Amino acid sequence: MAHQTLRPGYDSLVDRINRFPQGAPPSPLLYKILNILFSEKEAELVAKLPIKPFDVHRAAQVWQKPLAETQNILDELAGRALLVDIEDENGKSVYVLPPPMAGFFEFSMMRTRGDIDQHLLAQLFYQYCNEEEDFIKNLFVKGETQLGRVFVNESVLAKEDDSHVLDYERASEVIRTSPQMGVSTCYCRSKMQHMDRACDAPLDICMTFNATAGSLIKHGFARSVDVAEGLDLLDQAYEHNLVQFGENCRQGVNFICNCCGCCCEALLAAKRFGLLHPIHTTNFMPVIDYDRCTTCGQCVIACPVEAMGLVSANDPNNPKRKKTHVHADICLGCGVCARNCPEQAITMRSREKRVITPLNSTHRCVVMAIERGQLQNLIFDNQVLWSHRALAAVLGVVLKLPGVKQVMALKQVKSRYLEYVITHFYRG
Repeated sequence: MAHQTLRPGYDSLVDRINRFPQGAPPSPLLYKILNILFSEKEAELVAKLPIKPFDVHRAAQVWQKPLAETQNILDELAGRALLVDIEDENGKSVYVLPPPMAGFFEFSMMRTRGDIDQHLLAQLFYQYCNEEEDFIKNLFVKGETQLGRVFVNESVLAKEDDSHVLDYERASEVIRTSPQMGVSTCYCRSKMQHMDRACDAPLDICMTFNATAGSLIKHGFARSVDVAEGLDLLDQAYEHNLVQFGENCRQGVNFICNCCGCCCEALLAAKRFGLLHPIHTTNFMPVIDYDRCTTCGQCVIACPVEAMGLVSANDPNNPKRKKTHVHADICLGCGVCARNCPEQAITMRSREKRVITPLNSTHRCVVMAIERGQLQNLIFDNQVLWSHRALAAVLGVVLKLPGVKQVMALKQVKSRYLEYVITHFYRG
């Protein structure tokens, strides 16, 4: 195959990355990216790490290395944001290999660095994400449950609708309630700067939260900010018509990117594959008051995913007359159009059918794994077999799934034990 490198360390790392629901299809470009970020020895070691969080003792056991040497390697990888190191509830450091996106692809561009060729890396990222389609389609199109969701622009909601917005639907609430928040350079616009294609939207405005923020702040990939500055940055994002694209879960959101339609991977994917629903929308839709609308086109210009348009009004007395139209199938419900309407002719109203959002990242990963035929990688991961609590958490999520998805899970795992648990759960 064209991507074979005869370098088994990188081959193993690619295989390891693709055991997770958010993988990266093999490509010569992917191998070039990994070659910049990892030495071959590092790639070989990282390929052996569990999918679930692990500590230094587990890594030493897997690598068959002394504890002190293992700790040094883990710290080196975490210092380059190739691993995320967090503290568990007992104050012990645990590590996890993040997926490429949202993960170590972005982290590599979140600060100016002299240890890697970021200009070359940006070019490779652009080619891998924008010229080849496999990675972006794999990330944003496969399955029904996606990586990210959109937060509604809270400033455009009418008071009567604002009361219907749940806390997890508000970017402001994520900012207010997260124990840690970091702000970093936007990976997408940073990459486009190297390609001489960046827009003039703010660069240092992408947000991380919770343990992920703590790790990035610790190693200089993010700047710690308090709630007041976080809310100021959110207002700045609103002013620049940026869309809040965040982790698709209700609890423990780890990132919210402030995205433009010209640079950011998520919104570019939404424009390229809109009908395939690559991003989960908000629970709102724009509604046009045609008595107020002057068809000035400001909403069309502002819409980051080209969901607003001017179409024929079908007026027999004036064949050239246009009217504003919302393409509901591709609209994200972000509210940017309403913010830019000079006549206040656009309001955001609740969708008839609410969007389902997973409870937390574990729930989302399990559902994504089921839909993508990879649940066995989570259940039979080293950490799951090693920790009964982790196994219980995975099975607990499976037991709460609708029946159809449970059947899908059973077909993948072919586990008599899982079948017994699910069957008896329903009987009880």
